Amino acid sequence: MAHQSHHQDATDFLPADPITAIPAAEDFSKDLEAGKGTTEHVENASINEKGGNERDIQYDNAEDAKPRTGLRKLLRRNPSMDFMREVVEANEVELDPYEVKRVERKIYWLIVPALFIDYIFYYIDKTTLSYAALFDFKTDLHLKGADYNNLSSIFYIGWLVWAIPGNLLLAKFPLAKYLSINIALWGVFLMAQASAKDYGDMVAFRFISGMFEAVADPCFVAITGMWFTRRQQPTVIGYWYAGNGVGIALGGLIGYGIGHIGGSLASWRYEFLIIGAVCTLWAIVMGIVIPDAPHTARWLSRREAVVTMSRKRHDYHTVEKRQLKWDQVWETIKDIKTYLYFFLGFFANVPNGATSNFGTLVIKGFGFSTLNVTLLQIPYGTFIAVMILAAIYVNHKTHHLNIRTLLMAGVTCLTVLGFALMAWTKGIAPRLIGYYLTGSSNAVFVLALSLVSGNVGGTTKKVLASAAIFLGVAVGNIVGPYSFLTSEAPTYHTGIIVCMCSRAAEIFVILGLRFCFTIPNKKRDKRFAEGDESCNPDVQVFVDLTDKQNLHFRYVA
Repeated sequence: MAHQSHHQDATDFLPADPITAIPAAEDFSKDLEAGKGTTEHVENASINEKGGNERDIQYDNAEDAKPRTGLRKLLRRNPSMDFMREVVEANEVELDPYEVKRVERKIYWLIVPALFIDYIFYYIDKTTLSYAALFDFKTDLHLKGADYNNLSSIFYIGWLVWAIPGNLLLAKFPLAKYLSINIALWGVFLMAQASAKDYGDMVAFRFISGMFEAVADPCFVAITGMWFTRRQQPTVIGYWYAGNGVGIALGGLIGYGIGHIGGSLASWRYEFLIIGAVCTLWAIVMGIVIPDAPHTARWLSRREAVVTMSRKRHDYHTVEKRQLKWDQVWETIKDIKTYLYFFLGFFANVPNGATSNFGTLVIKGFGFSTLNVTLLQIPYGTFIAVMILAAIYVNHKTHHLNIRTLLMAGVTCLTVLGFALMAWTKGIAPRLIGYYLTGSSNAVFVLALSLVSGNVGGTTKKVLASAAIFLGVAVGNIVGPYSFLTSEAPTYHTGIIVCMCSRAAEIFVILGLRFCFTIPNKKRDKRFAEGDESCNPDVQVFVDLTDKQNLHFRYVA
């Protein structure tokens, strides 16, 4: 099989204009669709072989033999056999670099901005409680003792309860539609929190909200893995995850604005109502804009859908199907990387659960007024966005060195330093700088998500591995807030030290994963060098195999 050209294999850090990106192309006005297949929507295409071209590929389409009636109409559409044959045919020739760039540019602007906006809402939604705490929220709901800690954690208990069932449904339902429905429900239950009369009401609403947000990150990662190459995935994840920083900054502005509302309701109630309503409206737009898969996208011609998949030929990635394989379930349970993914999510989010709910209170303890605290979140969010973009840019430039995990460990050291400054310095400036440095962790988690999306083979195993890291996220966010003792307000010294130790432990988990990636790579490279073609890294298979079953697979480390 021929290798892709440099332009096909590498992605520009920003979506390139195909005309300027491929200077060697001579005639940019040519009709690229001519002679390259019909533009008929793939789901209307015949599954019969066209033109008598017999091509034998291993592709199980038994699931598609069942009629799409009743509730089955809601299930994800598998690609047709005919579409799979066209992808195989495209994989045997060099794709036109100009055509690839044109399709990639279209995909970027179709997918990335929508996910970026989703993530802004996702973060603002999770942190509304911390902004509400700055106003009269605790007094109005008569919170006492550890009640606020409980409200911080109950959100992630709901997340934990629904994490595995919700993720298994990803393998059955159309991704974008499934995500948009969950986003709409975030918004509905966020608005419901504005009606809370007491602690019990808020516990119930926070629990249900956490359930519907449990599928968000896995959906974002799955959509990224479906549309973008392994080399592109860290950059694309970084783009939409930067919405985290923007969400913090916007949350600060929103909190400042809401603090000046002089309506009949308490200020914190307006925050839940306004953000929830906008979130619900966006969910409708998102459900229309983002396609569920290349082979069902209304915005792509059939040829563009084939090119979308064919350009991923060296990623050990086949077309996503609707299926659940029990052998992959057992392999996931036995794979040590599954547990390292869990602990990566856990140690990364003990601090996140704490700072996302107590960060504003800690800053207020530095001596700032309530409204100034909200404004100080703007540089914090900006710093996070800048760190994410810097990390994915460095990763992009060093991709050929395969040092992604080392980059993650290095950036995590900044977060350890940040918590140390908060814990043991006295002046306002060094403590505030330390708080901002802790935001570097967001850049690490971007690269962590790209490890899962790019290093797990098999549809079922990918879903479960994704669930593992987000189970860790949920447990970490549950545990984190309890390290911030009410008796230590507003300094929360114990909580800050716990966060620092958790970040230090995260470094060891990252290095453990590196060994799990590099050792199999070396063994497979050695076997291939000795003539074992079953380990040839340039071969793509269309059978749904895991990264352990597929010896052609190579890990990104």
